[in-house]
Amino acid sequence: MRIGVPREVKPWEARVALVPHAVAALVQEGHEVFLEAGAGHGSGFQDQEYAAHGAHIVADASAVFRSAQLIVKVKEPVGEEWGRLRADHILFSYLHLAANRPLTEALQRIGLVAVAFETVVQDGLLPLLAPMSDIAGRLAVQIGAQLLHARSGGRGILLGGLPGTERGHVVVIGAGEAGGNAVRVAASLGARVTVFDKLRARQSAMMAVGPNVTALPAYEETVAAAVREADLVIGAVLVAGARAPHVVTRPMVRAMHRGAVIVDIAIDQGGCVETMHATDYGAPTYIEEGVVHFGVTNMPGAVPRTASQALSAVLLPYVQILATHGVDDPRLAGGVNVREGRITHEAVAAAMMS
Repeated sequence: MRIGVPREVKPWEARVALVPHAVAALVQEGHEVFLEAGAGHGSGFQDQEYAAHGAHIVADASAVFRSAQLIVKVKEPVGEEWGRLRADHILFSYLHLAANRPLTEALQRIGLVAVAFETVVQDGLLPLLAPMSDIAGRLAVQIGAQLLHARSGGRGILLGGLPGTERGHVVVIGAGEAGGNAVRVAASLGARVTVFDKLRARQSAMMAVGPNVTALPAYEETVAAAVREADLVIGAVLVAGARAPHVVTRPMVRAMHRGAVIVDIAIDQGGCVETMHATDYGAPTYIEEGVVHFGVTNMPGAVPRTASQALSAVLLPYVQILATHGVDDPRLAGGVNVREGRITHEAVAAAMMS
C-alpha cells in the first residue's frame, strides 16, 4: 500500500506519526512510504534518515496526499488539508470527532474512511491513546506547578511545600492513564493529592501510590468540596470517543481560590470543565472567575521527540494491519469513525445528535 506521512500543520504541533525505523519496517513489507520534506524535523528526525530507511521524500503536502492511499497523521486535518483528502483515502490519526462537528461533516462529505487512534480498542484498553495520555498526565503537573508561580498569575505556591509551610493541594478528576500519571507525579513532588474515579479498582491503585494520596468516588458534592480548596485541578475524564462531560461546573470554579489553576487534559474531547475552552501553546492560558485556565488541545506536542517515539512504537503494528489487511480487520473495528459518508462509531454519532 502507498502510505503518506504529511508534516503536521496544526499550530504548535511538531510531532510526526512514524519515526524512521517504523518506515523501514513498512518498506521491508513491500509498502511505499511518502514523507513530506521536513515532517520529522520538529522531533529531531531528518529527511536523510527517512530516505536511508526507504521513504520517498516529497516536496509538499499536496504530493503526499496525491501519492498515498493511507494518510497517517498525528492530529486531525486542519485548514487546507481538508481539500486534499479524497474519497479513496484512508485517514488514520487522532480525530476527536465528538467535539468537532465541522470536521465530522467534512469527512462525511468527502466519503473517505476515517480511523481514529483514540477509539482503537484492544483487550478493553486504548493502546494508541495510552502513551499520549501518559505524557499529558505528567505534563499537566509540570505545567500546573509553573502556572502556580506568582509571575504566571498563580497563588505563588510550591506544590511540594517546605518544612513549616503548607503543601499544595492537587485534585485530579479521573484515574485512567492520564489521571493516574498526574497523581503519581504530583505525589512524588510532595503535594497533597485527592483523586476521584468511579471505579473502585482505580481508587485502590491510587491509594497505593503514597500516604499523601486520597482516592474517592466521584460524587458531585465531594468533587465540589475538593475543587473549592484545590490549588491545582487536573481534569482527566475520558469516555472513549464521546464528548467529555462537564464534571467541574462554573459555580465550582467560581468558588475556587483566586490564582488557583485548572489544567483540562480532556479538552480535545470538548473538556470536562465548564469554563474551559481550547487554547494552544501560543497563548495557552486565560483567567476566568479569577482562576488560571490551561486548555491546550495537543499537550504532548510540547515534547515532540519523546511523544513521536512513543506514538510510533504503538502505532506501527496498526499501520501494518491497515496496509496489509485493510479497514475491515476486526482489530480496527472500534477505530473506524466515518466510512463512505456514514458515522460508524456510536459515541460520535450520539455527539452529533446532541
